[in-house]
Amino acid sequence: MNNTKSEKAVSVETAQLLGLLPEEFEQIKTILGRTPNFTELSVYSVMWSEHCSYKNSIFWLKKLPKDGPQMLAKAGEENAGMVDVGDGMACVFKIESHNHPSAVEPYQGAATGVGGINRDIFTMGARPIAQLNSLRFGNLALDRTKRLVKGVVKGIGDYGNAFGVPVVAGETNFDDCYNQNILVNAMSVGIVRIGNTVSATSEGAGNSVFIVGSSTGKDGIHGATFASVDITENSADDLPSVQVGDPFQEKLLLEASLELIKSGTVVGMQDMGAAGITCSTSEMSAKGKHGMNIYLDKVPLRQQNMKPFEILLSESQERMLVIIQKGKEDIAKAIFEKWDLNCVEIGEVIEGEMLNYYMQGELVAQVPADSLVLGGGAPIYQREYTEPDYYAKTKKFNIQSVPEPCDLRQIAKTLLGNPNICSKKWVAEQYDTMVGTKNMTTNAPADAAVVNLKGTNKALVMTVDCNARYVHADPRIGTEIAVAEAARNIACAGGMPLAITNCLNFGNPYSPEVFWQFVHAIKGMGNACKKFGTPVTGGNVSFYNQSNIDGNIIPIFPTPVIGMIGLLTDKGNRMSMDFKQKGDTIYMLGASHNDINSSQYLVNYHKVTLSPPPYVNLDKELILISTLNHLINSKLVNAAHDVSEGGLFVALFEMGMYRQLGFDITSDSEIRLDAFLFGESQGRIVVTVCEEDEGDFIDFIADSKITCTLLGHITKGDMRVDDISYGMIADGKKIYDGALEEYLK
Repeated sequence: MNNTKSEKAVSVETAQLLGLLPEEFEQIKTILGRTPNFTELSVYSVMWSEHCSYKNSIFWLKKLPKDGPQMLAKAGEENAGMVDVGDGMACVFKIESHNHPSAVEPYQGAATGVGGINRDIFTMGARPIAQLNSLRFGNLALDRTKRLVKGVVKGIGDYGNAFGVPVVAGETNFDDCYNQNILVNAMSVGIVRIGNTVSATSEGAGNSVFIVGSSTGKDGIHGATFASVDITENSADDLPSVQVGDPFQEKLLLEASLELIKSGTVVGMQDMGAAGITCSTSEMSAKGKHGMNIYLDKVPLRQQNMKPFEILLSESQERMLVIIQKGKEDIAKAIFEKWDLNCVEIGEVIEGEMLNYYMQGELVAQVPADSLVLGGGAPIYQREYTEPDYYAKTKKFNIQSVPEPCDLRQIAKTLLGNPNICSKKWVAEQYDTMVGTKNMTTNAPADAAVVNLKGTNKALVMTVDCNARYVHADPRIGTEIAVAEAARNIACAGGMPLAITNCLNFGNPYSPEVFWQFVHAIKGMGNACKKFGTPVTGGNVSFYNQSNIDGNIIPIFPTPVIGMIGLLTDKGNRMSMDFKQKGDTIYMLGASHNDINSSQYLVNYHKVTLSPPPYVNLDKELILISTLNHLINSKLVNAAHDVSEGGLFVALFEMGMYRQLGFDITSDSEIRLDAFLFGESQGRIVVTVCEEDEGDFIDFIADSKITCTLLGHITKGDMRVDDISYGMIADGKKIYDGALEEYLK
């Protein structure tokens, strides 16, 4: 075989064009003992991009807690995290971003984000049973924002609906900071029998390397690099970096892959996501301490005359790399032929660490696998960080500087129509929420989704949460709040928190102010996860989420989205948020505070954009969750809903609107009425108690260590505060339900 390389060595200028630093180019030359050719340099450019290597973030990510008795696959060990949920079953889950592709081509960007995260689940042998998403858009007054919202939602809906996995929960928020750079974070949750999983590894010299699924085209080339640069006004020119998805192919690939795993022929399997064949061959080889010979001319192509680097870097969707035991290749081929999918042998596992890529018999690239990957030769940086100027300004806010309005009724009405508070029904109705018949919250609204574990008495509880304005105000405290709110939401549905995955969306890591936000967010996440006993199973870092408009760099709010999994050990204790009947008593667990910090009320009514995050106390949050868990399991409450955006008034409204029941409450004379109704201080949960359980409820609370306030009672439909009517619940529901669709006209 001719082992000479026809491609010429490249220069440092070429390396910089591909996103590599001059010192990284020198490092590559040292690793190879020579100057790389263009194909080799392309391989390093994607594998050493932030998107693949986490070179700017891994130092801090390793400080997050990852251990716990429930952990079966810890952060970094596999394609996704895995936790034990009992009865011989494990939950596999992960969240990832598809921000830049969605900002350029919203439909395909969002659709392929859904496809990619589902593949991370079923490559481990788990069947996806639920999807969630966290979306951020700019100002809804902009036509571009409206176009992006419609494109993203349709992309998620079309792909997920066709693939056949329900979207069970999510969040959609709006702020000017996302005008150019939107966020599309997709989460997938799967179930597998313990012992039936497969690892993303390559080992055993002589074993066969297969590419399975769709053919390879030119879509998505340098997609990982595209995700590791700023969005600019010219980013639409990078459309080849946006992948194109086919959910029907993915459904076939799911079934074929799970059948293949059951056949016992699989050594290892990995999704071809970012960086395509390059990523899967290098990561699997590095993990298994074996190399590969890969014959690129054997890869099934959609387009002719593709160059070696294009085949290696293509991010065409619905593809996997599979290592099959030598001698069992025909079993794999028969399974994929049955499902009418490609199953082509493109190489073999070899001793040593080298990846040898051939094209028409010629060695076109030769690189040591370990040198490409995180934990191996990929660079690790500790970036400098500096406190931003705005941070000190947030601390200067004093509630006394804001006059309290005389009449809060109009404010309450306006908040119900605020895009960050109003119903996202327009979004949810485009998703299939019931396919698979496991979603238990379709007709029983709850703070978190509850998904049935059939054949057991258990259910999974899941949510995604982050208030980016809080994180911007104080990254450490704001991220603690994100974890705490996720835990409260799990508890309000009857579950107990188990573990988290995260999607860390930030600006440019080379900006000291942005990196300061990142570091302090990691510290806050670590604090909260240790407190709640929820190890971090992995996730995704998405830097470079900022806009370059006329030379002005505008980063997004730091947005560390928390995806949390909880366990409901007895499905009979599932809790919903809706008021059940007129006359039930309304209580609030946790204390109110004279606090309107970073609230939707403060920002939208008073136009104060800089203030600290709202009050939070993690120790009290932990007691709150434990108390609520006991109350639910003892059947002493019949509804539970946490107080979050919009404050207590919005929480009460959301509990009442499902059955069109109102409320009659009395405020706290020691707290400003606007803070009492619209403040967003944390650690509060509204519960309702029926008459026959009230004595036992009061007895338990008296012996607990928690603040509990009697607010009032449920009415037939009027919303009353201190004997003043705030309108009928039915009228408020019309505003709440119709606002988003009105904005999108």
